[in-house]
Amino acid sequence: MAGASTPAISALTKAGVAHRVHSYKHDPRSDSYGTEAVDALAGELGIVAAQVFKTLVIELGSGALAVAVLPVPNSLSLKAAAAALGAAKASMADKTKAERTTGYVLGGISPLGQRKPLPTVVDASALGWDRVLCSAGRRGLEIELAPDDLVRLTSAITAPVVSG
Repeated sequence: MAGASTPAISALTKAGVAHRVHSYKHDPRSDSYGTEAVDALAGELGIVAAQVFKTLVIELGSGALAVAVLPVPNSLSLKAAAAALGAAKASMADKTKAERTTGYVLGGISPLGQRKPLPTVVDASALGWDRVLCSAGRRGLEIELAPDDLVRLTSAITAPVVSG
């Protein structure tokens, strides 16, 4: 999307990382932002749903926030995410706290360019793809990039964090 810029896109540009930005029309009635992105972009880009990653903000047992990045079709294992991040437990973060801390709105939270960078775990499945998509920091906007770049720029650890 020409002219679109978010802190996530700016972070990639500043780092000199190859990426592509894809936009789609966000439907405010959509109840699943990730599924909406998959439905809008998968066929057009020739990718599968497992290549589109969602960003979930979690609260660790200590009260600190962290980020889990995982494929849209999967559910997060809070236990696995907590273990990967060295915490005893984790729960989903309060929406307001997540938005205030990251600087993004729910459904548009990007793992990149957050107001306050949070500890991040990216599901290990990302490394099996040559390219993945994640939120560009706005509903209806996705970034396509190499998974290694996503991990490097977020200082993430990789671990299996999906349930099942």
